Amino acid sequence: MTLTATFSPLPPLDKLEPRWRALEVRAEGSFFLGWTWMESWLSATGATPELLAVKDDAGGDAALALIGRSLDKRLLGRTPTLWLNQAGQYQADRPFIEYNGLLADRDAPADLHDVAMRAILRHNDWRALRLSGVEPDSLLLAAGFRRRVRIDQSPAYHVDLAAVRATKGDYLSLLSANTRSQIKRAAKDYGAAEPAIALATEADIDGWLAEMQALNTGRHAENAWDDAMFRQFAATLLRRGLVTGEVELLRITAGDHLLGLLLNFVHRGRAMNYQSAFAAPLGPKGKPGLLCHAAAVGRYAGMGLDHYSLLAGKDRYKQSLSTGSETLEWWSLERFSPRLEAEAVLRKLLRRPVS
Repeated sequence: MTLTATFSPLPPLDKLEPRWRALEVRAEGSFFLGWTWMESWLSATGATPELLAVKDDAGGDAALALIGRSLDKRLLGRTPTLWLNQAGQYQADRPFIEYNGLLADRDAPADLHDVAMRAILRHNDWRALRLSGVEPDSLLLAAGFRRRVRIDQSPAYHVDLAAVRATKGDYLSLLSANTRSQIKRAAKDYGAAEPAIALATEADIDGWLAEMQALNTGRHAENAWDDAMFRQFAATLLRRGLVTGEVELLRITAGDHLLGLLLNFVHRGRAMNYQSAFAAPLGPKGKPGLLCHAAAVGRYAGMGLDHYSLLAGKDRYKQSLSTGSETLEWWSLERFSPRLEAEAVLRKLLRRPVS
């Protein structure tokens, strides 16, 4: 089979949807490469990346991806940069893609990624390609570039739900003594009440997301919930995902007390916590966040899923709640450029990372 790769302007979303969904059925891709995520991102942010399509000799789609473009600010000035499945603009990329890559037919020829990367290398004038949230063994990293710079690396912690079921639901027995103690002490603050989980319906979306925004206000120096575009994205994603069953919003309580809310994805045997918001603890040892995640673990273990992922992040609580982890990486793949050559030398002298 002969593969060819082409770039085109982003088609109208109603024209792109049937192509993307048809390929998604034949692909092994993550939730972040599926149409629910992509369409929500495009429609909520107004991003207009180009479409990269790898086609077989019958004209069918073997792989699809979206390629954004920016003038990225670098040490010695702005550099023309391409972005895989991102816009290259800070506000539009706040949804923060993970498990990134090509949406690729699982039965496509082995040279599919080579064909795609050769097309990218030939495409117009650019000097750096940014790959965000890719796995370390991504075939996209095998292509020949003048320089490959890993910008960041992060664990993606998860809970093995089969192991939870093997303990007959005793998730806490899989955790450290310290974490078990914290969760048990926190539970005592709420009396004997077991956490209860309510699932959002269409009618709940606006009110519950507003509650998440309120609970997150003032909690973080860089708070995505302060951004109207991000809130629109979250609402769009939830509305699309409720229909397909891929997105859930859980509101977790203990008795009369709110513990928090979790915006989660459910995709191909894996649940993923994407966003959270927690109530203030009742006392100094209160850990409503830990109680929320423990309740979610119980829910998804009971559903027969394989993993509950806390997604990328170096936060201590993610490590404490997990039974294992994967790794995600952020890369800048660079073509030859006198400016980037000079920058590389200067960074070595100043010991400055690419950021």
